[in-house]
Parts: sequence; structure tokens; C-alpha cells
Amino acid sequence: MNHHTFLLDRDYVELHVLLKLLAIASSGGAAKAMIADGLVLVDGELETRKARKLRGNELVQVGDEDIRVVAAEAV
Repeated sequence: MNHHTFLLDRDYVELHVLLKLLAIASSGGAAKAMIADGLVLVDGELETRKARKLRGNELVQVGDEDIRVVAAEAV
């Protein structure tokens, strides 16, 4: 299991953008396909909204990758 922490430098990050930024997906299109194929969980629940806004304190899971999204003010 690979664990990542993503520190927000803005109000939110969209789910497909997060996967692309962390190179979990090779492109934005690949990230959208992963989400549409039901491969992504947010806080343990299947997420199919490609542009889901992550504002901090979420756990995103894709395969053996865990990503904790942390709001900048929480640091």
C-alpha cells in the first residue's frame, strides 16, 4: 500500500485533477476513465463524480494507493 499526503494550496482540488497531479493516472482523461470505471473510493465510498471537489480531510483510495487530502489551514 502506498500512502500519499496532498496538501491543498487552494480551496479545493477536483478528484480527476488530484489523480493526475500525483501521477496515479497518466492524464486527465485516464483519471476520468478510472473514476467512471468505479476504481476510486472517497472516504470508503465509491465516487463516480469526476469533478468531485475535495476540500481537505478526505481519504481517496485507488487500487493500492491511499491519498490523504489535507487543507492548508490544518497544518
